[in-house]
Amino acid sequence: MAEVAGAQWRKSTRSGDNGGDCVEVADNLPGLVAVRDSKDPSGPALSFSPAAWASFVRSVKPAH
Repeated sequence: MAEVAGAQWRKSTRSGDNGGDCVEVADNLPGLVAVRDSKDPSGPALSFSPAAWASFVRSVKPAH
């Protein structure tokens, strides 16, 4: 899936100012969360259900 029609890509607020090479996420699509490498925006993107993506984010988010 190289191009996701209507995707509004954003980088993590934790990506910092170190060149910006990171993953980008598009979560504005109904029933789909797309993830891609910011260094290769025309390359492949992975897709997840919103529930699967939320579970992943919860599992990797540092405890406060």
